Amino acid sequence: MSSQFYIGIMSGTSMDGADAVLIRMQDTNWQAAIDHSFTPFSDGLRQELLALQNTGSNELHRSFMLSQTLSRLYADTVKQLLRQQNLTPEDITAIGCHGQTVRHSPENGYSVQLADLPLLAELTGIFTIGDFRSRDLAAGGQGAPLVPAFHHALFHHMGETRVVLNIGGISNISVLPPDTPVFGFDTGPGNMLMDAWMQHTWQLPYDRNGEKAMQGKLLPELLTTLLNHPYFPSLIRKAPAANYFH
Repeated sequence: MSSQFYIGIMSGTSMDGADAVLIRMQDTNWQAAIDHSFTPFSDGLRQELLALQNTGSNELHRSFMLSQTLSRLYADTVKQLLRQQNLTPEDITAIGCHGQTVRHSPENGYSVQLADLPLLAELTGIFTIGDFRSRDLAAGGQGAPLVPAFHHALFHHMGETRVVLNIGGISNISVLPPDTPVFGFDTGPGNMLMDAWMQHTWQLPYDRNGEKAMQGKLLPELLTTLLNHPYFPSLIRKAPAANYFH
């Protein structure tokens, strides 16, 4: 069977821009990540998205207009990626687009990501799928994290249990046992707190190459106090995965 190309689009908690990654698959088997493109968000767009994380006036209209704006930006990112690889829309089997999260409320059974998927499909000419969190929420999960299935495809081993730590805006781990289903859960804030500290203290968007973090030192007493917090013993119950393979 011949290989297929897919494009995945993601804009994360940092809201700094949209990433698109071109991958190659053979049937359901991962082969390789081929290339990547990035389009930054303007300061205005970022502020509009941040404003939707809180209640406000005319939210429905603002959400739909931002969904269109984002999808046009996503489409530009896809077209840039195609140009880099001299590919056409016909060469791509599908686009997977997560959209931009503006509300995540699993305790109320919903999680909101902004993306106008039909518009993205029209602008790119490529079959497009999305809404990746709703099925997990419906099955009793937290709708997060999304990466255990991906980690399973890349790192699962038949002879050992592996654990993968992903430090994004929100950190999460994936547990990959050799003979039982994969599971994962969020562990709490990741880079989002560091980014906020960098912006407040240094007026920089993030800690490039971890330069500021490497200047710090371990405070054993503080670490012990934090690890004794009742949150940690119950951590695995905070965000259980329901079924990532529906």
